[in-house]
Amino acid sequence: MVLLLLAACSGPSPAPDPVPTRPPGARWQPEPGTAWQWQLDGRVDPGVDVPVYDIDGFVNTAEDVAGLHREGRKVICYVNAGAWEDFRPDAGDFPAALRGKGNGWPGERWLDIRRLDALRPLMERRLDMCRDKGFDAVEPDLVDGYLHDTGFPLTAAHQLAYNRMLARAAHARGLAIGLKNDLPQIPQLVGVYDFAVNEECAQYDECAALTPFIRAGKAVFHVEYALTNAEFCPQARALGLSSMRKRLDLDPWRKPC
Repeated sequence: MVLLLLAACSGPSPAPDPVPTRPPGARWQPEPGTAWQWQLDGRVDPGVDVPVYDIDGFVNTAEDVAGLHREGRKVICYVNAGAWEDFRPDAGDFPAALRGKGNGWPGERWLDIRRLDALRPLMERRLDMCRDKGFDAVEPDLVDGYLHDTGFPLTAAHQLAYNRMLARAAHARGLAIGLKNDLPQIPQLVGVYDFAVNEECAQYDECAALTPFIRAGKAVFHVEYALTNAEFCPQARALGLSSMRKRLDLDPWRKPC
């Protein structure tokens, strides 16, 4: 592990991770085109008839997850991996030195992802929560801090090391893991992530960057907020994305392609 982290932090052009070999069925991996629901606002509303739900890992209970499983659904656990949130029950576990600038959302500050020693156990406890509640996968949010003004001198190499650490930790717990946004690092990370989650790739003309996941047989769960379905669905269908329109607060409403 130490050698891998050192390799990730040195050199201008990290090599792509190889696609791992594993026995069939060892870990859930959603296929391209799989329909989904993404609800982060409050306890889950289970009334949408789709095979995959992505819901908040703290707000929802093991009973909520079990109820979705009884309906034959897979469930993804949303956790914030890139920012400290003052409203989470484990907020006090994050040392003040790890907290950087605000990220625009109330009560949130970017994390210093260079500090793998401090963040790894904190994120592992969150992944333990997802596993113990019965989730099938995890969606770690804000894993592209190096592209933002965080208050820390983050580099692409720091981000690769952090994102690879998250993938290893999730897989060690039997959880699939999705890469959230971070389009520039898809070539390096598609081999170790099981699916992708993207916001507004059509809005910013970036959807083609997600095709490595599709070619690898892995789903790309995609939402747009501002565009109408007529504006983004034709391209989304052509690329094989699992696309829908959502409101920014991610309540139960959805309009799929």
